Amino acid sequence: MRSRHGQHRRGRTLCCPRRRRQGDFDAGSGMVTIRHGKFDKARALPLHPTTVAALQDYLRRDDRPRPAGMTPLLISSRGKRLRYGTVHGVFHKLLQHCGIAPRSAACRPRIHDLRHSFAVSTIAGDYRTGAPGSRLAILSTYLGHTEPGNTYWYLSGAPELMGLAGERLERHLAGDA
Repeated sequence: MRSRHGQHRRGRTLCCPRRRRQGDFDAGSGMVTIRHGKFDKARALPLHPTTVAALQDYLRRDDRPRPAGMTPLLISSRGKRLRYGTVHGVFHKLLQHCGIAPRSAACRPRIHDLRHSFAVSTIAGDYRTGAPGSRLAILSTYLGHTEPGNTYWYLSGAPELMGLAGERLERHLAGDA
């Protein structure tokens, strides 16, 4: 289920896709409902049209197991709910296939890094369009944070964002912003 922006555009944690049920996905509205998320809150998340199409194709596959009484949205080839270890194993195989190697033993790509990349690219996009922070409240809700202030930690340690913020400050100090 890759969107045209890549996997990181989904911005959700690993546990979320594993817990979704088929009834949580509404292809007509292009939304997935997250029930019992952080702090037991529910929220509806918009999906990119290519992700909606991929999910619809996946759900229609003839070779997809259809276990009785189970309605998980994503299931294994054995018809079981996806297990954390299995998802991690597939993630690492994808990394190898794509030639993405760890920078060091302490700095390896993690699934959660996709969520961070999603947040940083969203905020950076706002800076590039001249509206920094304009979607911070929406991003915060999408990520399941209780308030935008909890989303700010994504700003730290992101050189791209620091560079964009610095450029904006320089323009402001020069009287151009």
